[in-house]
Amino acid sequence: MFTTTTRPAAVAGLFYPDDAEALRAEVRAALAGARPAPSAAAPKMLLVPHAGYVYSGPIAGSGYALLAPWAERIRRVVLLGPTHRVALRGLAAPTVDAFETPLGRVPLDRAALDTLVALPQVTRSDAPHAREHSLEVQLPFLQAVLDEFTLVPLAVGDAAPEAVAEVLERLWGGDETLIVISSDLSHYLPYDEARAADRATVERILAFATDLDPYEACGAHPLAGALRAARAHGLVPRLLDLRNSGDTAGDRERVVGYAALAFEPAAAATHERDDELGQALLARARNTIAAALGRAVAPEPPHPALARPGATFVTLHVHGELRGCIGTLEACRALEADVRRHARAAAFEDTRFESIRAHELEALQVEVSLLGASEPLPVAGEHEAHARLRPGVDGVTLRWRGRSATFLPQVWEQLPAPRDFLAALKRKAGLPADFWAEDVLLERYAVRKFGVER
Repeated sequence: MFTTTTRPAAVAGLFYPDDAEALRAEVRAALAGARPAPSAAAPKMLLVPHAGYVYSGPIAGSGYALLAPWAERIRRVVLLGPTHRVALRGLAAPTVDAFETPLGRVPLDRAALDTLVALPQVTRSDAPHAREHSLEVQLPFLQAVLDEFTLVPLAVGDAAPEAVAEVLERLWGGDETLIVISSDLSHYLPYDEARAADRATVERILAFATDLDPYEACGAHPLAGALRAARAHGLVPRLLDLRNSGDTAGDRERVVGYAALAFEPAAAATHERDDELGQALLARARNTIAAALGRAVAPEPPHPALARPGATFVTLHVHGELRGCIGTLEACRALEADVRRHARAAAFEDTRFESIRAHELEALQVEVSLLGASEPLPVAGEHEAHARLRPGVDGVTLRWRGRSATFLPQVWEQLPAPRDFLAALKRKAGLPADFWAEDVLLERYAVRKFGVER
């Protein structure tokens, strides 16, 4: 006879009410108090806190409220959180069939969990889950917001980012799968010190840092791996809420920090039109050059995307001739700072060309390329590389033993054949046009191009 095994609620009555009606009311209040800007598509991943509801519930609500329009679509939740009571190396998958809260049972996706058995970083163990709150406190929110769903709960101990990312890749799925990462931020700092520390941590999260420390975020291990996977899939992070226990229910002598972030598909990460973002970027690029030359600057339209991490290339032409092109592949700073830095570098630091002079400003043409996240392009050989490259679409980076070079998609206009494109890219990296080796690495990325602007 088949028997269903269940992990019972361990922290009901401690971290949240053990009475179902009181619990529903508290969760509804947290959700009702949230006012996140809507998304054009379902978020793929959430970062939410896991303290007692009186402290972190409103911040968690800011994340979960974003799911309401997509409740019928989300059918599976992959939930990762740190272990607080049991020492663990790697990740632990439970053996039970369901998790329980006062709001009812949540069935586990046993088939999905079984796909992880062969991974060396994953063990089967119920001990890390038995009294762990970091996963359990998320369940009543999920039960309140979603329709029927299955759960893939994983307790994460000492695990490298790449190990966690590998697990998430197996579970990534499509629109039916939501990934939830459970983590608080700083612990027991004075209020003002905690605010500064948590803001710095959030900036690192927005920049996809994978070297997070448990002192910055107690869920640093699952979070670092999730950030690695999110970046590989081109997700865009958005801060929804950032507070601490001094803002909710505690004193301000020793506080705990909480944040809620959504990670969304790039196409849905902003509702603003591309031309508005382009105008904002182009104005800042041109003004940076004009100001450096002592000339007047024009008004700069605001845009919310400028505060998010971004990677740009700035390309300059005068009378149709290339006069500078500088940029980066990594989103390591806010978009506004990035475009200003590369505008100045393209105008005055590109050693291939003479610096832009004041009398050339009238004829200066500015182009800004906003890069998406790079993704590996594994190929068995150069012939396969030619077949898999997408002319006119792919920006491409080639790396081999310390040598590297990249071409923006605009280069396809001069080199439309993949063979010629790749040969020129190899020459740019200081390699022969006919060179190939088994350890050549290719990456590709998408670009949104703004300009040429006069």
